[in-house]
Amino acid sequence: MSSRGLKSFFDHLDEVQQRIDNKKILLFLDYDGTLTPIVDKPDLAVISDEMRQAVRETAGKIKTSIVFGRATDDVRGKVKIDGIFYAGSHGFEIVDPEGNVTINEEAKRIRPVIDQAQKELAEKLKDVPGALVEHVKYTISTHYRLVSEDNFPKITEAVENTLKKYPQLRKTSGKKVFEIRPKIDWDKGRAVEWILKVLNYDPTVHVPVYIGDDTTDEDAFHVLKEKGFGILVAAAPRPTEAEYIIQDTPEVKKVLDILSSDHS
Repeated sequence: MSSRGLKSFFDHLDEVQQRIDNKKILLFLDYDGTLTPIVDKPDLAVISDEMRQAVRETAGKIKTSIVFGRATDDVRGKVKIDGIFYAGSHGFEIVDPEGNVTINEEAKRIRPVIDQAQKELAEKLKDVPGALVEHVKYTISTHYRLVSEDNFPKITEAVENTLKKYPQLRKTSGKKVFEIRPKIDWDKGRAVEWILKVLNYDPTVHVPVYIGDDTTDEDAFHVLKEKGFGILVAAAPRPTEAEYIIQDTPEVKKVLDILSSDHS
């Protein structure tokens, strides 16, 4: 991955327009840091009424999916938009526009391990100020945004000891969070591929677009490199497989307005 060649979305609107002209957009959106700003505690990341309306209007014209690390019910309850795909727990659980739920079978089998590991990790970190061990159905999110630098080694030690005890699990990293997931070949990119198949993706007809801010979105950016394009939400360039960059959540709304303006 490299930040070389990463282009400002708004400085290349003519290029973008050429890529989406006469094509149907298949839109994929991250939640935290994309539809909502990053906040200290996950529960505070609530989509604004303005952004919800922008997503709702976009989804009325473009096939839209929200792909995220949280539990599916959590984000569905916050977004409150019907008729779109919700892919939660990094895609281990997907709800289609009709409300049908598809759960990764391997993740379903390993769920008891996730349950037990989360309990033990929460117990290990209960006395670390600011630590939050979140049960996300098929993954565990260990947030350390509010943890002091002095206490950070306790976070890494607890996570690593959990991984040693449960070899069926693996660790990935996001913004001030360690994700513990089943050691399964599945991620946001695979979830996007699954949804594309359900939508009968045809390269002569469709152009998929993914907007996200986190390292966990790189799997989806990678999947779309030959099919469509990714848009990174970041204040400054960083190594990524996205093609374009925008600054923040308000700019996400501007992108939605542009993508949906002439498409249905």
